Amino acid sequence: MAQTSYMKRYADQLLANQLDASGAVLVEGPKWCGKTTTSQQIAKSVLNMADPTTLSQNLLLADAQPEVLLQGATPRLIDEWQIAPKLWDSVRFEVDNRRDFNQFILTGSNVPPKLDEISHSGTGRIARIRMRPMSLFESQDSQGVVSLEELFAKNELSATSVEPKTLEEIAFLICRGGWPRSIGQSEAVALLQARNYFDAVTELDITRVDGIDRDPQTAKQLLRSYARMESSEAKISEIAKDLSTRQDDEKSGTPSRVTVLSYLTALERIFVIEDLPAWNPNLRSKTALRTTPTRHFVDPSIASAALGVSPRGLMQDLNTMGLLFEGLCIRDLRIYAEVLDGEIFHYRDSSNLESDAVIHLRDGRFGLIEVKLGGERLINEGAGNLIKLANRLDTSRMGEPSFLMVLTATGNLAYTREDGVMVVPVGALSA
Repeated sequence: MAQTSYMKRYADQLLANQLDASGAVLVEGPKWCGKTTTSQQIAKSVLNMADPTTLSQNLLLADAQPEVLLQGATPRLIDEWQIAPKLWDSVRFEVDNRRDFNQFILTGSNVPPKLDEISHSGTGRIARIRMRPMSLFESQDSQGVVSLEELFAKNELSATSVEPKTLEEIAFLICRGGWPRSIGQSEAVALLQARNYFDAVTELDITRVDGIDRDPQTAKQLLRSYARMESSEAKISEIAKDLSTRQDDEKSGTPSRVTVLSYLTALERIFVIEDLPAWNPNLRSKTALRTTPTRHFVDPSIASAALGVSPRGLMQDLNTMGLLFEGLCIRDLRIYAEVLDGEIFHYRDSSNLESDAVIHLRDGRFGLIEVKLGGERLINEGAGNLIKLANRLDTSRMGEPSFLMVLTATGNLAYTREDGVMVVPVGALSA
């Protein structure tokens, strides 16, 4: 049965907190991730700029009398504000005049292209939060019995029973994604929604973002190349080369770096791709660090749709499934980390020692995480990597990690190994 009632999001509290401390809050994120619905839970009045029945009038008012559009009970939600970029300065000016918090919520699915129409950054007046598709805990696909907040506080994990998920269930969750409208739908409907999102991005949104005409087929091929490099540190040149080998026109040659960057920049601006930056810790040795970001989509379902692969197809290619599963875990960890006032990074050095995710909190605490589908061999491999990395850190300057964790797809128990590494199924995790 389709989900009809509002499902609570971690962004609910993030938005409330920012409104308590700011005159306005900008809620950014991809289309369909629930920005408007979440904002409506707290807004007292709403202006929908994309409403076709009032669009022309609203655009005229945004130019001539923007203050009219800002009148209404507060906090006032201005949905898809970037349609009229001048509203940004109007909101900032009104916040200054009112000298009060909790005044406006702005939502948008892309960065506005006409930055020349914005004269002020909004610093000190307009705060920002990023929304993403739902984490497994938010979609009620994780029991949430292992809290990252508690792990940071206690630095320990007692053995905890978990309702296990099968690899088939994980494959479905990867392909379904965290899109709110797909939660509770039949498998066929949920998977179709992810494919429809992919089609809308490549055929419409990638051009609408800045008015630059981009070829839908090239966009699809580029996203397929990007999906093949999910969870890797592929360089732009590698993406361009892979793209050229997949194009139908063999005479087209390798696309230029400028062309590839143009498409990737557009995808970033509509929040489709969200790469993971490298972590730069204090080390005991002079090991060279790799600084290339890890390639990720904002949701793993976009990668599966780009590859044209179903849950059954993933089960037949566990190597690809492992990469897309890492993308699912990174999506969830980003959401959980923001609640804890932290960020996510990845680590890899010249010896290929790595940590798929590093949660670094603003107060300096951090945890190291390796992502594995499961199985004793892979868990042992992940645990070994984490211990080697922990031993390489200069703990006199940055302290000991709060925890070392192998995050798995399956398993009926969350526990701590004899070597101190925690093993946690993703279906048990929460912020």
